[in-house]
Amino acid sequence: MIRYRAKWVLPIAGRPISGGVVGVERDVIASVGEHVGVGDVEDLGSVAILPGLVNAHTHLELSWMRGQIAAGTSMPAWAASLMSLRRSVSSEPPEPIAGAIAEARRSGTCLIGDVTNTLATYEPLLDSDLSAAIFRELLGFSVVDADALVTAAAEQIADLTPVAWLRPTVAPHAPYSVSPDLLRTIARSNRGRPLSIHLGESAQEIEFLRHGTGEWRALLESLGVWNPAWTAPGCGPVEYLDRLGAVDEHLIAVHGVHFADADLSRLASAHATVVACPRSNGWTGAGEPPIERFYASGGRVAVGTDSLASVPDLNLFAELAELRRLAPSVPAARLLQSATQAGAEALGFDGELGTIEPGKRAQLIAVKVPDRTTDVEEYLVQGIEPGDISWLDW
Repeated sequence: MIRYRAKWVLPIAGRPISGGVVGVERDVIASVGEHVGVGDVEDLGSVAILPGLVNAHTHLELSWMRGQIAAGTSMPAWAASLMSLRRSVSSEPPEPIAGAIAEARRSGTCLIGDVTNTLATYEPLLDSDLSAAIFRELLGFSVVDADALVTAAAEQIADLTPVAWLRPTVAPHAPYSVSPDLLRTIARSNRGRPLSIHLGESAQEIEFLRHGTGEWRALLESLGVWNPAWTAPGCGPVEYLDRLGAVDEHLIAVHGVHFADADLSRLASAHATVVACPRSNGWTGAGEPPIERFYASGGRVAVGTDSLASVPDLNLFAELAELRRLAPSVPAARLLQSATQAGAEALGFDGELGTIEPGKRAQLIAVKVPDRTTDVEEYLVQGIEPGDISWLDW
């Protein structure tokens, strides 16, 4: 048994504990509270002990694109730039993926929701200390045989080396890039497991679903993948997914920049998750997400960075600082819960990670805090640099 005392312990499942003590035995949390108990205690001084953070949405395979795509004013135009750059390589280089994983770890992340078209991230994750829900993303707006495409992706997953801390599933990209039949097939095959999708991200997506017009249609046509038989559903993004059987407690709706209140209400009723990625949304031209409305809806809110193609780093504390800027009325405790417990719940790891509770894995970080800090939760959502973060090892 190793016991750590800190100026602050943040269980997340409860209030911060001043002068708290966390007991760890064989990499598992044994105790947390105010009392020392029996045995020696290692006093860490003026730090806050937290559960490792959860980055609920990123694309590690795009890490080689860091700094190569300019900020956009239109999400479809920005996406076209990304696709053009991606076509300049024959495969995803592994070194930037490994570097991004190490960067995420240095900034306090223990679990990610990684979206991949190639599964190039699986082996680097296998060699790392990160846990991950891995979403093998499918695109296909004019796909003829949805069952065959989903089956092929499932077979790719079946060929991977199985480990408990990496959990791959099939996922759709977005309503404008996946046919209704393919989306329905993925949702049906994935029943009971996390289902991540980019949703409500841009104003152009809303136009596309309501009227079948706009920049997304023009991009599909330019790529030669438009399906002239497709009919616009004439509704918002959440209602569209609901019609296809994809809205339930396992849905992870990423971005939601242009969600209406009715969208958020339906997601909250289904116990689905909204993942906020505000820094990326600003860079890609999608806009500023309505963070305060996310929380006001009563639904689960998690946090993601998105990829290094659209953000300067994978530091989730920097993402929290942007959430604080956009949502000054949201309590800091709720923001921290989004970056830990809510993300773990959404990705299916809540029995192991996301809070400091007995029986959970001891993936714990210590963050330096000034001696005179009185509101530690507010301090932590102002932005923390990796140099002030360390992992508790035993």
